[in-house]
This record gives sequence, structure tokens and C-alpha cells, in this order.
Amino acid sequence: MNQAQRERLSAAGIDVDQALERMMGSQALLERLLQKFLEDQNFALLTKALEERNLDGAIAAAHSLKGVCGNLSMAVLFPLFTRQVEALRQGDWGQAEALMEDIRPAYAMVVQGIRGIADDRCS
Repeated sequence: MNQAQRERLSAAGIDVDQALERMMGSQALLERLLQKFLEDQNFALLTKALEERNLDGAIAAAHSLKGVCGNLSMAVLFPLFTRQVEALRQGDWGQAEALMEDIRPAYAMVVQGIRGIADDRCS
């Protein structure tokens, strides 16, 4: 991972140094897990569960996203999903849905940052 890729990920809200520490310094592992994040369906499942007011589905998807974001040091998304899981567990639909206003753009920023490092490799 070159400096431009690290900066792109940092700008997207990922603490690259902390993530690499979790990966025992393996940049290849971090890159592989970031690519898997792009394939993860939990964000779509969360959105659908919230629309359908499916509490169990929303909790499961938000909790999964919280864990992945924590493990990948996604410093912006992790606390948002943490708050959302808490709101859902308390049955506070209003708060859980309101958090999506912050989650959606933060999620899009992370996805764009990860895709950007893949684009950097291809060019």
C-alpha cells in the first residue's frame, strides 16, 4: 500500500495505522478485508430492515456492521453503528432511522475510499 492509498483511506475515515496493527502489519490482509467489506450485504439488509421495521433484522445487520467497522478501524462508522445498535436494542426507531442521515454519507465515503485504492492499483 503506497502513501497515496493510505491517505485516501485516512480521508475516508479509516485509521490505517490502527487497522494495520490489528492485522499484525499485513497490508495484503488489510486490503483483502477492505475488498470483502465492499461485498458485504449488511448495509443493504440494514436499510431494508429499517424500511420494514424488522427489529431483529436491523439489530443483526447493524451489529455485524459495527463489528466489521471496529475491526477495520473505520473511525467514523464504528461509533455511528454503535449508537444505532444501542438505539435499536432500546426500541428507539426514530433515533435508529435518524442516524442513517450520518451513516449513509459516511458509508459512501468509506466505499469510495476503498474503491479508490483498487483503482490506484489498476492504474
